[in-house]
Amino acid sequence: MEQKETQKPASIKVTGSQSVIKSLIEEGVEIMFGYPGGQIMPIYDALYDFTDKINHVLVRHEQGAAHAAQGYARATGKVGVAMATSGPGATNLITGIADAMLDSTPLVCITGQVGAMLLGTDAFQETDVIGISMPVTKWNVQVTKAEDIAPAIAKAFYIARTGRPGPVLVDITKNAQFAECDFQYKKCEGIRSYIPVPKVDVNKIDQAAKIINEAKKPYILFGQGVILGSAEKEFRAFVEKSGIPAAWTLLGNSSLPTSHPLNVGMLGMHGNYGPNIKCNECDVLIAIGMRFDDRVTGDVKRFAKQAKVIHIEIDPAEIDKNVKTEVAVLGDVKESLPLLTERIKTNNHEAWIGEFKKCMDIEYNQVIKKDIHPEKEGMTMGEVIRRITDKTKGDAILVTDVGQHQMIATRYFKFNKTRSCITSGGLGTMGFGLPASIGAKMGAPDREVILVVGDGGLQMTIQEMGTIFQTGAAVKIVLLNNNFLGMVRQWQQMFFEKRYSSVELINPDFITIAKGYSIEGQKVTSRTNIDNAIDTMLNHNGPYLLEVVVEKEGNVFPMVPAGCSVSEIRLE
Repeated sequence: MEQKETQKPASIKVTGSQSVIKSLIEEGVEIMFGYPGGQIMPIYDALYDFTDKINHVLVRHEQGAAHAAQGYARATGKVGVAMATSGPGATNLITGIADAMLDSTPLVCITGQVGAMLLGTDAFQETDVIGISMPVTKWNVQVTKAEDIAPAIAKAFYIARTGRPGPVLVDITKNAQFAECDFQYKKCEGIRSYIPVPKVDVNKIDQAAKIINEAKKPYILFGQGVILGSAEKEFRAFVEKSGIPAAWTLLGNSSLPTSHPLNVGMLGMHGNYGPNIKCNECDVLIAIGMRFDDRVTGDVKRFAKQAKVIHIEIDPAEIDKNVKTEVAVLGDVKESLPLLTERIKTNNHEAWIGEFKKCMDIEYNQVIKKDIHPEKEGMTMGEVIRRITDKTKGDAILVTDVGQHQMIATRYFKFNKTRSCITSGGLGTMGFGLPASIGAKMGAPDREVILVVGDGGLQMTIQEMGTIFQTGAAVKIVLLNNNFLGMVRQWQQMFFEKRYSSVELINPDFITIAKGYSIEGQKVTSRTNIDNAIDTMLNHNGPYLLEVVVEKEGNVFPMVPAGCSVSEIRLE
């Protein structure tokens, strides 16, 4: 019997620049963020003919492009795309790329480069972006021939989105953009020696199930891996059958609804009291899709030494890196968790959960009550966040910048839906919030997007108000203004004898600046006006800036001081 030959897709003649745009369309890209310049101008010229297929968002700074692409990726689960020219354009992307690397965010960044004949000559706007970006990308490549562009982009998307996601950079020389080639796009479906998802070892599942079934005080710590693996339903089924209390990392927030009875709160440096101290009291610690970073463990030498640790993780490099495991379950959490759920007993750890509730009562009386129902005259960040979350009923996407407001917002905001908490975790990038909120809103236009930002972080990327002006992205910006770099000031107060060095800010009139970009807004200084102001913001059809003046020297507690054990968490 004759075997029919597989017909290859017909190829067409295009320029390298057209190959870039056509490749992005083949990968389903609908929105990208960027800023043009000399060495990427041919690609922007090709984009001119495809504006009906791809919405290019012109940011005001290349860092904004990377952060906006992050916000888009985090809100949608798709790969974010950012584009910039060579030299300073490419280097301005690096902060966002590094942020995406630490937070496992899938990005494809495309940079223009000087012509291949000029590489290494210190040509105008030439930088070695491959060398610079290598430590902060999952993969990078420089393309010098037009025919290599489509395969490189296909490989980039495959690497960015598979396994543990991350940022990828494709640097394309100008001669490759101008040259012609035959275009025939083939999506990448595998790379030799790259195994993005380890095979699940059923023996490890059995071992983990046995330990869990014998546990008296088991405890779940879950991270962003649950969201990245689209395993929210599988995770919830595991939690509910096991009856085990579960605490989230900063990036794991919203994987499980805030109101779920087994959701006991946030762990980490500024996490909740119970979730932190119980790490050193549980007998079994089940870590799911998290990496035991120092902001979670505190002094790792004194972290959970009494517990048998089960680590469910997709990245083999994270196993035993910081915390020694009893059983490591490698693989896709969406596959491994149901196998584990099948093998565990239906349980109810009522007495153990009661201990978490007692801790929450202590925290409420010593910290939370003062934060959300303050008796002092000045407004607190906590009361503002709680009022906003009550009015949005837990359905909004929260985007934060970095600092005191970030810790307060992520702890007091309520979440009903997954992919609702977008913040900079591993890198802690001030300036992340405003551009990330634009990307999130463009990725989820039907959802309310609330940006909570401080006066320091807002001014790091304040120029992206221009992007809001041009796109109309209806982001609701809540500026919590204390005229300080608040988190640094708190550390100086607690650990540097109140020697407030270079942390007090003399701020501009933010409302006037916003109005210059046609963004409506108001400034609130009194508690009596806050509810009406929040209603006005939420009811406004379009972007809005609500500036709230909060107490100048408010601190964020609980807190595990740097280098301390989680058992040494401070409530004041």
